[in-house]
Amino acid sequence: MMRGYFGIGIEGGNKAMNIGNLFRSAHAFGSSFVFTVNPQYREKVVRLSDTSNARDNMPFYAFDTVDEMMLPSGCQIVGIELTEDAIELPSFRHPRRAAYVLGPERGDLSPAMQEKCDFIVKIPLAFCVNVGIAGAIVMYDRMVSLGRYAERPVRPGAPTESLPEHQQGGPVLRTLRKFEASLPVPEGRHIGKD
Repeated sequence: MMRGYFGIGIEGGNKAMNIGNLFRSAHAFGSSFVFTVNPQYREKVVRLSDTSNARDNMPFYAFDTVDEMMLPSGCQIVGIELTEDAIELPSFRHPRRAAYVLGPERGDLSPAMQEKCDFIVKIPLAFCVNVGIAGAIVMYDRMVSLGRYAERPVRPGAPTESLPEHQQGGPVLRTLRKFEASLPVPEGRHIGKD
C-alpha cells in the first residue's frame, strides 16, 4: 500500500488504442484518476483497449486546454518527455501527490504544459515507446519506489528475508512539558531550573 495518490493523463493524444491501454494500466496500478488535455481521438475506439472500463471505475477529467487543468491542491505535475535537462526516471523521487502527463504519439508535451510541470522526467530507453507502455513504466516505477516490498536479494531469485511487519510508533508528545519530561536529564542538571 502506498501513501498519497496519483493520476495519469495525456495531452493531445491521438492514438485511441494506446490511450485505452494507458487508462487500463492506470486502473490496474491503482491510479486515483485519469485525464486528457485537448484530446484528438474517437471515444468508441478507446473502449476497445480499455477492457477494465477504467473511466467508469475512477474519476475521468477532460480538459480542453492546459490553462483549464484543475488538479487537487498540493498535486504536483510530472511531465514525461525526452528533453535534455529531464530527470532520468531511475533517479527520480516521486511526489506523494502527483499527476503524470504524457505527450501525444509522434509529438511532445506543449511548451505551455512543460511550463506547468513541476518536474520533467525521461525514461532512459534506446528509442521511444508508445504512451501506454511509457505510462505503465512510470506507474511501475512509482509502485516499486513508494510501496512496501521486501528488499531485493543480492543473488537472482526471491527475497531471502520477508518484509518486517509495520511497527506503530510511540505516542506523539503534544506539549513541551511532556517532551521535556521524557528527555534524559544529565547529571547535576534539573529541567526548568536553568
